[in-house]
This record gives sequence, C-alpha cells and structure tokens, in this order.
Amino acid sequence: MKILISNISNIPLYQQIKAQLKEVIFKGEMSDGDQLPSIRNFATDLKVSVLTIRRVYNELEQEGFITSQVGIGTFISTDNLELLRDSKRRVVEQKMQELINTARTLEISKEELNAMMNILYEEAE
Repeated sequence: MKILISNISNIPLYQQIKAQLKEVIFKGEMSDGDQLPSIRNFATDLKVSVLTIRRVYNELEQEGFITSQVGIGTFISTDNLELLRDSKRRVVEQKMQELINTARTLEISKEELNAMMNILYEEAE
C-alpha cells in the first residue's frame, strides 16, 4: 500500500491519508480482514504525527471501513458492502457535480457533455 501526502496541499494531511486509504479499499488492493499498519508504524512511515493517523483510523472506523481490536490491530472491514458501494457512488457524484459545474460555466450543453462522456467511457474500456 502506497500513500503519498503533500505538505503543500490545501487538503489537511489526515484527509489526504483517509482518502487514499478509502481508494485502496475501493480498488480492492486491500480486502476484508487485511491488517493495517499500527498507528505508530504508519505515522513513522509517513513521517506524520501519531495523532494524525489515530484521527484517520477513528474516522474510517466510524464510517465502517475498518475495525480495531485492542491489542491485536486494525483491519479492513467490508462487512457493510452497501455502505462501501454508497461511498463509491458519492465520490463519483462529487466529481460529476464538479464536471457539470465546469460544463455549465463553459456553456457546454447536457447533450454535448453526455456525448463526451460516452466517447471517453468507451475509449477507456
């Protein structure tokens, strides 16, 4: 698992790490039951505070992406697949909303936008 963070980004470090961990789960690079690094080891690897990683793990656990077992470790949890699917959809919806806003600003019609989307989607296959 490779996590890249930027100290010059406007996005807080914990949000960068959290988003990338979610992406790892979405892509299936880590699956149900896989163990995450300990908070201390992960913080050391990324050269961030243990408090940053603790916040990431706490938020991911609250959202149902991971589970923590005291004295054992932190593990990927995909028990709630509908939550996972919904989160994936939300990510795409947010990006699509940005795309729609840009298209409207540039006065690109819905039909043109759909045509572009169809072409790009087919080319990606």
